[in-house]
Amino acid sequence: MDSLAAQTMVRRSRQEDRAAVIALLRATAFFRPDELEIAIEVLDEALDKGPDGHYQSYIAAVDGTPAGWVCFGPTPCTVGTYDIYWLAVAPASQGKGIGAALMRHAETLIAGRGGRLAVVETSGRPQYDPTRRFYERIGYRAAAELPEYYAPGDAKIIYLKHLV
Repeated sequence: MDSLAAQTMVRRSRQEDRAAVIALLRATAFFRPDELEIAIEVLDEALDKGPDGHYQSYIAAVDGTPAGWVCFGPTPCTVGTYDIYWLAVAPASQGKGIGAALMRHAETLIAGRGGRLAVVETSGRPQYDPTRRFYERIGYRAAAELPEYYAPGDAKIIYLKHLV
């Protein structure tokens, strides 16, 4: 596995990144149209409100071009729990350290804001097997499975990682 992580700059998303983030979300071919619509709404809110908003949005840029995107925020009605709402890496950059770099960056920022627990939710469909292995490899543990949650035959798997 060659690593692009050394050539990658993680930074806050900017308005000029919007089209590239949407393109990489589509290119993954993982998300249904309704999921893409929500991702774009979240991205737009993060871009509109910036650091003061609920959604915190960062990209991993390789040679100045967004190769990955992460979006996270505090979970309402909790103490120190944060949801990592979205993580996506362009297909050509997958398996090269981009996703791990984005997750480390998000976890560092979350811990710096007093976050103690990061939560990730993902699909139980076979297509997501590599995604679930990725989360486990970077220290997340499956804490719950909700059968048939997203659709018939599509469970929600909830992963947790204690940051402190």
